[in-house]
Amino acid sequence: MWLHAAAAADRAISIPVQITHAQNFDPFPSPDGKKLVFISSISGKEQLFTMDVDGSNVVQLTRDDADHEDPAWSPDGTKIAFVLITKDRHSIAVTRADGGDVEVLTPREQNTIHPNWSADSKRVIYCTNDDLQPPKKNSADINAVDLATKKITPLITGGINTYGSWSPDMKHIAFRKIIGDENSEVFVADGDGSNPRNLTNNPFFDGWPAWSPDGRKIAFASNRRGHGYQIFVMGADGTNPRLVANTEGRGTAPRWSPDGKAIYFTNCVEKDYGTDCEILSAPL
Repeated sequence: MWLHAAAAADRAISIPVQITHAQNFDPFPSPDGKKLVFISSISGKEQLFTMDVDGSNVVQLTRDDADHEDPAWSPDGTKIAFVLITKDRHSIAVTRADGGDVEVLTPREQNTIHPNWSADSKRVIYCTNDDLQPPKKNSADINAVDLATKKITPLITGGINTYGSWSPDMKHIAFRKIIGDENSEVFVADGDGSNPRNLTNNPFFDGWPAWSPDGRKIAFASNRRGHGYQIFVMGADGTNPRLVANTEGRGTAPRWSPDGKAIYFTNCVEKDYGTDCEILSAPL
């Protein structure tokens, strides 16, 4: 009798469903390697935060009624560039590293995303928005804006070009080019945007390139292994692509630690009726 009662008590009467979901993503390390700036969704708005690289000492930088995406810490450590999203447009903006003095860099007629920095912290490289009518992609160019003069210089035009970043020595630009409905490649061009060439040459979706601190490697995300997106590293000439870590879900937006010993990235996993996005660190 007791055994039958115990067996009945062990049978579950319900299947639990996860109803809360975390949204932490887009990590970018400070130049001293001690902190990360990242995005966290609070009350439905994407806000800027910083934290120590071990996840401690979280500080909220922005508290306005806008969304903020793609933060990038300047090489001199004084500023953070990001995408400021209001109801009518996406703009490239910069703020002090403590969240003060927000300044919009791009003109109202441009809809802009994906900022990154020149090595001297005087220019921001960015692209025009390729998602104006999703899911269809539209043409997108890569430009640079001078912080002092607001002068905009076109760098890469023609086609769908996003996620541009200069190499540490400013001699090259890595970027993503979409060349088919299901095909995106990592390209590299000279520092002025000339002489573009395909590095990945893979029939799957490769993108989100990021230079190593010494300029000898490029990290990127790809779905080439057939289950979600994972982070890879290859030589700056496209040779020897290697998987960084086994992950499940959608791993994107890799960023190198300043000493080149780790890669930070966002990994999103579908859970019940939502998606969890968290920041991961992969030692190399």
